[in-house]
Parts: sequence; structure tokens; C-alpha cells
Amino acid sequence: MFLTISTTGNPERPATDLGFLLHKHPERAQSFPTSHGTAHVLYPEASAERCTAALLLEVDPVALVRRGKGKGRGGAPDSALAQYVNDRPYAASSLLAVALAKVFKTALHGDCKAMPERAAAPLPLRIEVPALPARGGADLVRALFGPLGWSTVAAEPVVLDAEFPEWGDSRYVRLVLEGELRLADALNQLYVLLPVLDDAKHYWVAPDEVDKLLRAGDGWLAGHPERKLITERYLSRRRGLAREATERLELVRLAEAEGLDVEDVDNAVDETTDTEERPVPLAQQRRDAILSALRGAGAARVLDLGCGQGQLVQALLKEPRFTEVVGVDVSVRALTVAARRLRLDRMGERQAARVTLVQGSLAYTDKRLTGYDAAVLSEVIEHLDLPRLPALEYAVFGSARPRTVLVTTPNVEYNVRWETLPAGRVRHSDHRFEWTREEFRAWAARVAGEYGYEAGFAPVGPDDPEVGPPTQMALFTRTATENDDKNQKEGQA
Repeated sequence: MFLTISTTGNPERPATDLGFLLHKHPERAQSFPTSHGTAHVLYPEASAERCTAALLLEVDPVALVRRGKGKGRGGAPDSALAQYVNDRPYAASSLLAVALAKVFKTALHGDCKAMPERAAAPLPLRIEVPALPARGGADLVRALFGPLGWSTVAAEPVVLDAEFPEWGDSRYVRLVLEGELRLADALNQLYVLLPVLDDAKHYWVAPDEVDKLLRAGDGWLAGHPERKLITERYLSRRRGLAREATERLELVRLAEAEGLDVEDVDNAVDETTDTEERPVPLAQQRRDAILSALRGAGAARVLDLGCGQGQLVQALLKEPRFTEVVGVDVSVRALTVAARRLRLDRMGERQAARVTLVQGSLAYTDKRLTGYDAAVLSEVIEHLDLPRLPALEYAVFGSARPRTVLVTTPNVEYNVRWETLPAGRVRHSDHRFEWTREEFRAWAARVAGEYGYEAGFAPVGPDDPEVGPPTQMALFTRTATENDDKNQKEGQA
């Protein structure tokens, strides 16, 4: 699938300024990885009189299937020929809109340090999309783009088969837009309206899509005659999100009518008493879940195994109930950063007595780690090669043997919910593996049975009904008898 953006100029204001505005040099062909393939930017023509930039998106059908199937996560709802045979590689959709936002991100924001006056001024533009799914036909295309300042909105239906004209037209149109608009405005219109016309998104529509819609629709969506249809389709007909977007757009419309800022219209609540909850980062949710589990286990002396830069150690030290905290990591550099974060050199004597940072490998037994109430392995196991995992299991569960062990690790099933994560990729380049919920539970059950623990499980982050939470956590509780522990200590002695 592809689209072209063309403009005209003269020797004083050359058309090749388009390269500055798009931040892509006309003399170079560039490629960018996306979640479902590769986006290419090239210039079929580049002269002072006329310049055309083409965005070509090569869709990987295998990646598309792996990222999810069906409306909202994998393709159009009528892609019924087979998993790997549908219109997504050839027709404009949310896949192209996402590529547009990634490749021309700065241009969408209207930023151009080299030519700020050109970015702020209208340009003579011609935009072509050869194959655009249009649920509603050419009339809807004209109804959506017509009020936005284009002098020409041409939506030519594409016949199903030129050899058999009696079959009629397909649901696709060839779109041509011509007019004088700011480049940023044109790109934002395309970003919103391409998936609206297709009426099927390839990724899960989360609450942050409301912010994306309002940001891209700034200046034109609030007063658009088809605002309701655009909002509902863009948000995949999720009623709660559509209602929120409609309410916020109405505020924008009222503010524009009164010549006021939105904040001046929506001033019923004093900011000093605003209790609106902000999104909590996943890392913070993970630490909160760990702290809650440690409190429930009654732990006082805690090991943070693979402590990294000391974020969890810092959180543990804020609670007096944790009387001793030991951070362990193989990286000297990470421990140095942790010490700086904790301000160990300026820490009071009593507080400093509660914390110790230790260099050590979790693949080897270490007598310094025995006798603790709890051990935490937060986002650690996935950084090990699978053949080395048994060594960690024995070092923690067989040798150190804390009363409680907490393990968190990514849930690979949730990866489809991240629009920007390429299919088949793990969340971090250093991850050796990422498990499904079933794989993680099977591993935890085996380790618990082998070393005398019971395993329980809890979600961390929003628990999606289809793919589960972004992070999965296992709580291991030791079930061995006192004699077992005594015998183990004698053996260690």
C-alpha cells in the first residue's frame, strides 16, 4: 500500500522544500521498520517545479497474523479467504496511518527548524491514495474530506474486475486530494480518516486513543459535520471512549465559539483540588504489586536479586517494616548507579545499616544469600538463556531457600496490545525469551514441586480479558518442614 504527496514551486520557493518539511531528503530512499513490515520513503520526482514524496508500506502477512486476527487486532473483518490472504498489504488502512505517524512524526506536529515559515504556511498539495477502502462509498469520502479545505476531493470507485464490468464496483476508491493546506493539517487528516473509512483497526483500541484522536483532530474535528461518525469509527465503536471523546470535542467547539481556551471553559473544578487519576507506569504497578505481596507475606529481610539500578531497593527502604534489604546484581556499573540513586554516601547510619549492595551471579550458589524471609526476581529470568535457568533455580530455591520468592516476567501474549512493538519481537533486546501465561505457570509449578514450595499467581497491570496482563507474577511459599530446614543448614555447615 502507498500514498504520494506532491507539491509545486518555483526557483525562489522550490518544491523540493517538501523534503525539509517531511524531514526526508529527496536524494535518498529510506526504510523504517514497523510493527507489521517495512515503510519506505522515496521521491519519484524532485525538481524546483514539482516534488513528490511516496510512502510505500510493505506488509508482512505472517507478522500480521501473529499480531492477532479479526477486527481490531489483525485485519479487516471480511478478510476471509485465509489467514495470509487479505487486502491489508494493498489497501490503505490503520496500518498505513501508523506508518505515516511513525515516519513523518515531526511533520505531523508541524515542526521544521530549517523552514518554520514554510511549515506554518499552506502549500499547494496533491495527495493520492490508489486503493482506499471506503465503507460508505465515494459519497462518504467526499463528506469527510470536503469540509476540510480541499478544492478537489476525487473518489473514483475501483471496479472489481475490468474484464467483467457487470460485476460492478468494489468497496475501494482511488482518492485524489488537491488544495492549499498546511502539510501538518493534511497529514493529521489522513492519520484519522484512513482508518475511519476502512472502519477496522489492526490493533487494540486503548483509552489513549482518545488523546491521539483529539491531538490529530485539533483545529478541524470539533466542528466537522461528521464528527460523530469519525469519533465512533476511529475508536472502534467503543462507547465509553467515544463518549469521552465527544464530550471533550464539545468543549473545544464551545471554546472556539467563545474565543476562549478550553481551560477557561472547563473551569468547574479547581486544579488544586483535582483528584483525576493519572496513568500509572507499568514499572510502578510492578513495584506496588511486589511491595503488597511482601507485606502480605510478613517479610522483613528481603533480597532483590538482579536489582539493576536500585528502584525496588529504594522503594523497600521507604517502609520501616523491611528491616534489611540486600540488592544483588552481576553488573558493577548497575550497582554504582544504584548506590548513587540511594545516596549511600550521604545516608544516615541507621538507614545505611538496613541496606547492602552485593555483586554476585544468580547462576551460582552464594552463602551470603541464605536465611532471608523473601527474595524478589523482578524481570530477571527472561534475561537468562534457557539452558542456564536451572542453575538460577537451584541457587535461589535450592540453596538460598527464602521463605517467600516473588518472580515477575513479561506476558508475551500481551505484546499484541502495543501498537509500536514489531511482531515477533521481544520487549527488550536483551530478553532471551518471553513466556505465555501457560508456559510461566508450567515452569512455576515444576520449580515449586521440585524444591518444596507452593506457587500462586497474580496479574500485574490491566488484566485484558483476551490476552491477560502485561506482567505476570508468581508467589512461591516454602512448604518444607522445620526438620527439612534444619537438615539443610547442617548440610551447608
